Amino acid sequence: MRRQIESSLFERLLLSKGDANKRTVMELAEQGIDYTKPEDVIKDPYVFEFLGIPEDKPVMESDLEKALVRRIEDFLLELGNGFMFVGTQQRVTVNNVHYYVDMVFYNKLFHAYVLLELKTKKLTPEAAGQINMYLNYYATEVNEPDDNPPIGIILCTDKDDITAEYALGGLSNQIFASRYVLHMPNKEELIAQVEDVISKWHDNM
Repeated sequence: MRRQIESSLFERLLLSKGDANKRTVMELAEQGIDYTKPEDVIKDPYVFEFLGIPEDKPVMESDLEKALVRRIEDFLLELGNGFMFVGTQQRVTVNNVHYYVDMVFYNKLFHAYVLLELKTKKLTPEAAGQINMYLNYYATEVNEPDDNPPIGIILCTDKDDITAEYALGGLSNQIFASRYVLHMPNKEELIAQVEDVISKWHDNM
């Protein structure tokens, strides 16, 4: 709980929902977080300060994955409620060609597999196509009858809304793109963003 407070969890969850409004702020303050759909648990950004990696040090995807596995309990806390770790480099075989999902989790709140791809660069359309194929495979070959459709998360160092909209728009699978940072975000800046969203909501009333 202390880490969640220090990492501005409330502000990050609120901003992750997109165009937050006064009603959303009040509901979060009075009732807490109600997880009713996958996007409710998605954060932007995710904070990996527990890895102790210098912000200016280049990191390979394989090294980031290994670091997250070594600190899997901290990573699960950052992911949020209901996540259970399944494994890394989970094989997907399509037409006798092997591919590997970086990290696989299962979320017991949504009864769904969560496939996570790590990208140590900006979001690209290719990343969306890659994880979309993995989700189709899991839905057909891995899911049990009681499982809901799998969820995909692309973790990248940066993204822009236009690329994300065109890369992820129109896909039947649930795919989310979120940034990750290696150090705690500036809490004052996050709070200012929340206040700005609320102010814009008032202006549009």
